Amino acid sequence: MKETLLHRIREGIKDMCYIWAKEMRQSFTDEGVLIFFILVPILYPLLYSWAYSNEVVREVPVAVVDLSHSHQSRQFIRQFDASPETKVAYFCTSLEEARALVGRQVVHGVLYFPTDFQTRTMRMEQTQVGVYCDMSLMLTYKAIYQTATSIASNMNSKIQIALSGNFTDREDEITTQPLAFEEVPLFNPTGGYGSFLIPCVLILIIQQTLLLGIGLTAGTAHDTKKHQSLAPISRHHNGIFRIVLGKSLAYFMIYAVISAYLVLVVPKIFGFTSLLSGGSLLALMLPYILSCIFFGMMLSCLVRHRENVLLLVVFSSIPFLFMAGISWPQSNIPGVWRSIAMLIPSTSGVQGFVRLNTMGATLADIKVEYQALWILTLVYFLATCVVYRFQIISARRRAIEDEREKTTDE
Repeated sequence: MKETLLHRIREGIKDMCYIWAKEMRQSFTDEGVLIFFILVPILYPLLYSWAYSNEVVREVPVAVVDLSHSHQSRQFIRQFDASPETKVAYFCTSLEEARALVGRQVVHGVLYFPTDFQTRTMRMEQTQVGVYCDMSLMLTYKAIYQTATSIASNMNSKIQIALSGNFTDREDEITTQPLAFEEVPLFNPTGGYGSFLIPCVLILIIQQTLLLGIGLTAGTAHDTKKHQSLAPISRHHNGIFRIVLGKSLAYFMIYAVISAYLVLVVPKIFGFTSLLSGGSLLALMLPYILSCIFFGMMLSCLVRHRENVLLLVVFSSIPFLFMAGISWPQSNIPGVWRSIAMLIPSTSGVQGFVRLNTMGATLADIKVEYQALWILTLVYFLATCVVYRFQIISARRRAIEDEREKTTDE
């Protein structure tokens, strides 16, 4: 009995290595799989990161309508133009003219100074500056509005000091800022869009390229009926596990290297925020890669042709990004969609990675996401085994029917 057990173990390892070698060979000989497993994960993050390497928008063009023509309005305009975020591109004589420029997207905002802008100030009355922003792009809106607000606050402080009659700098400080505060941008010191978005995209790339590569492999196997060659390996009850483990081991070895490149090298190249520790990163990425692999292998049963996987991944990429809770808070996502999102490995993977990478969290701080990934790994592993067993049984039945038809014809 002991010899039989040892024999079955050796046989299982041999079969698993056979499947691993076959899958590795196909991954590097199939051009489509090679593109999605190697080239896309290497080149796409570089292109995406390069597009957002500036982090924040600079020199946003703005039109100015100055009906005041006063010293105070010109001072405001000079400070606004000197800001690195904005640029005074046009001077207009009316709001209608400035509105036409916004409509043509020549400028992204308008500064409007009424005729009594300085006169009201001199009369000790409250005056106004009109700030009109193009809301179609939030980054330009933020640059224009925050710059105008900052300049207005600075000018208000100077007017308060001039009218206060103080004798010391400390009195001026208390007059302009009775409640002291300090603005500290947590987790994103530069306030950059790239540091906010790129970590999420990198994690999603791992999942989506795995789905593409595994789906292409399944489509090729279905078209050429290569999966029938795996049926003899599953002659024992645990033969399915050998196939699943052999395939997943090949994918894991490839993506262990790809993932290290994505989460360590790419942020370093472009200087994005990274507070990762080696132990926590390894602990998170292990279940994430495994859950993505088994998730892709399970979904491969839906692929009947190589082209189908492209439609599946293209359709799912944007919803997966939104459901991850980065571009829109998870608390504001309907409960049904939040439940569906928890079934996708990228949801817990993105949330856990962002907290480790950007917020400096520890593994204990992402316990929920970490446990969710291991649960998904187990569930999708068992589901993959069920799907593969069904496929092999179906392949055997078709093979038997084909043999009967040949015998009948003869």
